[in-house]
Amino acid sequence: MGSQSVPGSGIVRGRNLDQSIPTPLLEVRVNLFAPAHERWTGLFLSILRVVAALILMQHGSQKLFHYPPSGAPGPVMPLVLMSQTGLAGVLEFFGGLFILLGLFTRPIAFVLAGEMAVAYFQVHAPRAFLPIVNRGELAVIMCFVFLYLASAGGGPWSVDALIGRARAPERGDRGLHAERL
Repeated sequence: MGSQSVPGSGIVRGRNLDQSIPTPLLEVRVNLFAPAHERWTGLFLSILRVVAALILMQHGSQKLFHYPPSGAPGPVMPLVLMSQTGLAGVLEFFGGLFILLGLFTRPIAFVLAGEMAVAYFQVHAPRAFLPIVNRGELAVIMCFVFLYLASAGGGPWSVDALIGRARAPERGDRGLHAERL
């Protein structure tokens, strides 16, 4: 009584150690409390980076190029590049572009997290205490996403990782950002 097949199912059942309860031979168990496989965490870190960058670049594009149109009634105010709004537009569009590529991810993400915190406390927080009321949820979420990217880096699908892998033979190690794809 080593193993038996279940008719029509393609499953071969074996016996467990005490030989009393049949168990599937190819059984997949998922531990919901264990971290995901390293390959998946790196992949989703890269996806998070790209999506956050694309969203941020839209805000910068609205400030710098007035595209996409905001839909707000009334005339569009001209951009003064040497203003706080101009600086925010430059940081959001070009910083978002660097984050999208995964180039200098950690320092740029740190600066962008600071910019999002300033945006929240200067623009949204004076309106009301709660982010849901003052419409500052996006600024808060983006602040913490960029803080995470400042800590975790750009992930395996980034220019930072490519540079890290290229420099690894020079240093004799895998490099700081040399995660496997």
